[in-house]
Amino acid sequence: MSISVNKEWLSQVREEIIEPGRRIIDPHHHFFVENPEYPHYTLADLVADTSGHGVEQTVYLQCWEGHRKTGPEHMMPVGETEWVDGIAAEARKNPKAVQIGAIMGTGELRGSEAEVREFLEAHVAASKLFRGIRQIAAWDTYPDILSMHGVTNATLFDEPAFRRGFKILDAMGLVFDAYHYYHQIPCLTRLARDFPGTNIVLDHLGTPLGVGPYAGREEEIFTIWKRDLTELARCSNVVIKLGGLAMPWNGFGFEKQPRPPTSDELVARQNRYYQFAIQTFGPERCMFESNFPVDKCALSYDVLWNAFKKIAANYSEAEKDAMFRGTAARVYRVAPRA
Repeated sequence: MSISVNKEWLSQVREEIIEPGRRIIDPHHHFFVENPEYPHYTLADLVADTSGHGVEQTVYLQCWEGHRKTGPEHMMPVGETEWVDGIAAEARKNPKAVQIGAIMGTGELRGSEAEVREFLEAHVAASKLFRGIRQIAAWDTYPDILSMHGVTNATLFDEPAFRRGFKILDAMGLVFDAYHYYHQIPCLTRLARDFPGTNIVLDHLGTPLGVGPYAGREEEIFTIWKRDLTELARCSNVVIKLGGLAMPWNGFGFEKQPRPPTSDELVARQNRYYQFAIQTFGPERCMFESNFPVDKCALSYDVLWNAFKKIAANYSEAEKDAMFRGTAARVYRVAPRA
């Protein structure tokens, strides 16, 4: 399933920025320049999108861009960290605009111990902004729901080879981002229990599904999602990203409407997911994320962050600061801007 952005369609909904002075770290975005399945997205696009809400810094998340074209296969993903480090250097030329505060790369943890150690050490050497990796585990039997290359079942995190590599990541003190679907949450819970010293970040609220065989089952899936998220939250080493629910496979269908949703409409449709996650993990283990430009298929950056600010309206200032900035700064070790 490819993702596209229609800027003219998005321009139908414009909103005044809520709390324009709030400090924000966006802990999840991508750059796309080669992958035709996703919208082209560069530093200039990120600067334009983040300017309204005055986002200070971001965390780049791997998306298979910039990989090396030659050399050993297990080392090719190091090229992404090298590439984004160069973009971060370019961003620093405009210190008043958004800065890249951390980089999450990728790699195959199921390789040999020597290979895993080599590519992780190379990532670390490639950029002082490198913080860890995301090896995506998303898998489903339905063909229109994206399953990751090399993932053949729902239990990647249980595989002995994966855990052998994860042990090296753990020993190096690196962060692990987890992206998978809601029915795979128990697998992440087992991993988190067995590696209690590793900082693990659950992306996209655990990705409840709503298309194909999951369409029309929102209440049933919401119940399962709540049960499994509650169990995962018992693992104190896990934090959760609040966002990513505008992707087509979530099934809300915003991208198919005559016009994009307003922030009020987004809150009305999705608020219960956010509130449950915040109340279950606690604000100090939550961080709002844009997942841009993927979620840009459904709404603009300004509208999305207005919705986040409305969702957080009833929390204390300290709790808001944790969700909009503090948790991301702590987990990804994002240094304060000068």
